[in-house]
Amino acid sequence: MPLPARLIRDALAEALAASLEGPLPEGTPRRVPGPLRMRGKVTAVLGVRRSGKTTFLHQMRREYLARPAPRWVVPYVNFEDERLAGLQGAQLGFLLEEYGRRVPEADRPVPVFWCFDEIQVVPGWERFVRRLLDSGGAEVVVTGSSAALLSREIGTALRGRGWSVVLYPFSFAEALRHRGEPVPTDPTLVVGPDRHRLEHAFLSWLEVGGFPEAQGLPPASRRQLLRDYVDVAILRDVVERHGVSNVVALRWLVRHLLANAASPFSIERFYHTLKSQGIAVSRDTLHQFLAYLEDCFLVRTVWMEAASERQRMVNPRKVYPVDPALIPLFDRTGRPNIGHLLETAVLLELERRRCEVTYLRTPKGYEVDFLARAPDGSEHLIQVCADAADPETAAREFRALEEGARTRPAAQRWLLTLTHDRNPPLSPRGVTCWPAYQWMLADEGASEASTRSKGPWP
Repeated sequence: MPLPARLIRDALAEALAASLEGPLPEGTPRRVPGPLRMRGKVTAVLGVRRSGKTTFLHQMRREYLARPAPRWVVPYVNFEDERLAGLQGAQLGFLLEEYGRRVPEADRPVPVFWCFDEIQVVPGWERFVRRLLDSGGAEVVVTGSSAALLSREIGTALRGRGWSVVLYPFSFAEALRHRGEPVPTDPTLVVGPDRHRLEHAFLSWLEVGGFPEAQGLPPASRRQLLRDYVDVAILRDVVERHGVSNVVALRWLVRHLLANAASPFSIERFYHTLKSQGIAVSRDTLHQFLAYLEDCFLVRTVWMEAASERQRMVNPRKVYPVDPALIPLFDRTGRPNIGHLLETAVLLELERRRCEVTYLRTPKGYEVDFLARAPDGSEHLIQVCADAADPETAAREFRALEEGARTRPAAQRWLLTLTHDRNPPLSPRGVTCWPAYQWMLADEGASEASTRSKGPWP
């Protein structure tokens, strides 16, 4: 039931007053490639829970104030505030009335920059946001932990007037800044002890991951924190949001996906695995579960490159967690999984750069880890190998890239390794070999405080 009008007015008034008068929270600057806002559209900042969306929202508020603009032009409301539980979209008009009393329209020199955190919890929110956009005197940014926030609500009631920005846990460069360490302007020129320190920091980041709250925690506390994140995503973003009743099968699926990162995944095979364990679930339900986990950004899936939709659908997908640190939580093999950590980190970096990513299987049966299409239309064939110093290993990776180039001749070919000393001693013409951390940091050092990238590729 909707909250009584008096209670909702008071709660919204308190939230609004706090946002207009209190200090803007500080945080590690985030860098998102591409434009953050489009005129006449609502910006939707999406991403997995606890990835830093709220802090990034406050970063956008600070940048808006740098126009310059008065403090009260950047109102902010967090709709996960317990005082707003039960709020309905039809009651959001009270927010405009309260803001109008505090800030008369004549005193607004620039459009009001409305920031709404986790607005997806308010049924009917999209109609209110559309009214703000139609007024012409407002810019709107919303956050949410669901990809459907953009594809469904904005795509229907807002008639496509949405612009998505996906925020992931810290990249390697952002993790360095968070720790107060410099980001080299040109990482390829870092040598000697400085390179050793940089590579040690990279190995640590792969283990710790990029969730902001996990930085600097002892290993036991970090593992518990990350497990809690996974549990919250399962319960709040899947079970509650989608009314899932078969929680046992869902948890089996999550554990399997996170423990087998970068491996081919088949719904059919997993269905038979659950059936052998006496767990009843349909194939269609498993397809839905995987879609839900993608929707809340807990996992990312990569399809095989195919000429037809049918061919794409019949081949297994490769599934990755949204953060490499989630892999060791569920991997029970006891084997080192640094290769899976590295491959996951590379995929996430490609997605940060707004690339369309598939994997490639050649007619001769060789597999290339990633075929990445950048926003500018360029293509890259990318092999990820933690250690390619052994000539036989390097030859295997190069052979896959060579076969891949026969089907994608215009694509640039890269081999990304863990550290400098794990690069192959020699590489064939047309193949660039470099440590993954150098690729990730290229073009970062010159723009440490910027939230925009100069381009999708170094």
